[in-house]
Amino acid sequence: MTHAVSNGLLASDLVKNFGSVSVLKNINFSMNADEAVGIVGPNGAGKTTLLSALAGAFQLDQGSILLNNQDVTEKCASARCNLGVVRTHQIPKPFDGMTVFENVLVAASYGVDADKQTAYQHTLNAIQLSGMEHVANRQAESLGLLDRKRLELARALATQPKILLLDEIAGGLTEAESVQLVDTIKELRRQGIGIIWIEHIVHVLLQVAERLICMDSGEIIADGEPQAVLSNPQVVKAYLGGGIE
Repeated sequence: MTHAVSNGLLASDLVKNFGSVSVLKNINFSMNADEAVGIVGPNGAGKTTLLSALAGAFQLDQGSILLNNQDVTEKCASARCNLGVVRTHQIPKPFDGMTVFENVLVAASYGVDADKQTAYQHTLNAIQLSGMEHVANRQAESLGLLDRKRLELARALATQPKILLLDEIAGGLTEAESVQLVDTIKELRRQGIGIIWIEHIVHVLLQVAERLICMDSGEIIADGEPQAVLSNPQVVKAYLGGGIE
């Protein structure tokens, strides 16, 4: 579902190869800045590579990415972060030896309008929004999995994103923990932050995503209303052996 967007992301003909392996194959993707888009697909489908491409983690072999009609194809991840596109990682990697507050403050210092006083306020807001006030002064390496996931989210929020890219942020959580996380992400939606969310736990993803994309072997094989995508024969075939949770 690719269309012109004046306020959002437009990716055209994205190609990324790692050696002889083609990981993204002429991907075309667009989203408005206020959308919530879920991405599903079997392992090795290219989902995280697409997220990394949108975030500016590497140079593409082919294609272009526009953000609010500005060409950001050659811009690195930090430059895109300053423009409002930021991602979380599947495996949280907090800065050890720092508290939760210090971790988030480091992120805030590299965000939009990041003078010292503003960064401090953004840090407080991100910690509150992610529900981490009770552990703000704890060492990051002492956190359990849910709080590590929340810290990963808080660091992203502290940069003042307009579009937030989430990579399996519910992975490894219990059902109750997933509910808490979904409540937080729903609040982000109410604040107008756009979401692109990769998740294997589809029933969790569908509580937020208004649109669903399925990838397989480096290609988008379905894109549209979530239930229509999940009932698409190509999608069902792609999941055979793995199932759709």
